[in-house]
Amino acid sequence: MSKKVLIVTGDAVEALEVFYPYYRCLEEGFETVIAAPAVKTLHTVCHDFEAHSETYTEKPAYQLPAHTSFAEINPEAFDALIIPGGRAPEHIRLNEHLKGIVAHFFEANKPVAAICHGSQVLTIVKEHLQGREMTAYQACRPDVEACGAIYQTETLHVDGNLVSGHAWPDLPGFMREFLRLLR
Repeated sequence: MSKKVLIVTGDAVEALEVFYPYYRCLEEGFETVIAAPAVKTLHTVCHDFEAHSETYTEKPAYQLPAHTSFAEINPEAFDALIIPGGRAPEHIRLNEHLKGIVAHFFEANKPVAAICHGSQVLTIVKEHLQGREMTAYQACRPDVEACGAIYQTETLHVDGNLVSGHAWPDLPGFMREFLRLLR
């Protein structure tokens, strides 16, 4: 039986951080579902670093269909969870259905992968992060520590069922470790 992977995201998701895991999971033969606050066409963004800016810049990227809404998700039907970054996490974490979805994966000890600003979604389940080690984009360090987690400065970290990555350049290792846990 094929594994089933859930990706939770929304508008302004970082394009590489959603497309790379999505296509990589499809390549493995996993049923992969993209869920968002509503069923719609999501607008992704490209974050990059440019010499004139002290932080990352943002440009519009590809469109991506959300297959289902958070309200329609039964997390028990999935084997693993991926949370991409971008600006999406800051607003999807406000959705009333997302906490129960994310909490299920920790309670059931299923693989959870969060990259970059995806760590902001984990702030809604901080009870599952107490004393855990993880990394995230450096600007998210205060969020990670406010959850009671121990911020790791390396760009890729695995703590039990939790795979975390710093940003899109870390996707190869991030997906390698996630797939290792899922298999």
